[in-house]
Amino acid sequence: MVRGPQGGSPQVQRLVDELGRLPGIGPKSAQRLTYYLIKMPREQAVSLSDAILSVKNNIGLCSKCFHITETDPCRICSDISRNFGLLCVVEQPLDVVALEKASSFNGTYHVLHGSISPINGVGPEHLRIKELLMRIDSENISEVVLATNPNLEGEATSMYIYKLIEGLGVSITRPARGLPVGGDLEYADEATLGRAFEGRQNFD
Repeated sequence: MVRGPQGGSPQVQRLVDELGRLPGIGPKSAQRLTYYLIKMPREQAVSLSDAILSVKNNIGLCSKCFHITETDPCRICSDISRNFGLLCVVEQPLDVVALEKASSFNGTYHVLHGSISPINGVGPEHLRIKELLMRIDSENISEVVLATNPNLEGEATSMYIYKLIEGLGVSITRPARGLPVGGDLEYADEATLGRAFEGRQNFD
């Protein structure tokens, strides 16, 4: 629990604690955000709370690619102009957002929702790998791009998936190594992402 000022309101402390649960928000940041929200005009606070509730009530996962969406299937999976034979495997929905901004990939996606990380208790069974295998088996996919993040966990995840699908008759590629080692796709600039996907390589 994030400790607030002594003698503070229990309601204020509750908000500090809840904000402190968010990723990247430390104790001091949680306190600053809490007191910012207290001073915020009521209508702005109501708008913020409505936006949060709206996302929780109306946003889900695409049943096909597992990207976040308001409709099922999602906009990308429903777009008949996409190359449905080209499937890009990424770790998180934010990776899809980054690649779409780069405008260099016209295939579809499969979001794993994480990467293999034994130290954090995340194994293959916690990811959408089984669903990926089902898609490769049932859809007319000719190329799978393993675009996990170029760090230890991402590389381990790509290699694990590669071993599972290398005998399934699909071409397996990866983005070119213009991406910084140890970084995340979502933080790469659009030009770097574009070059990486245009020059993707066989996965070996």
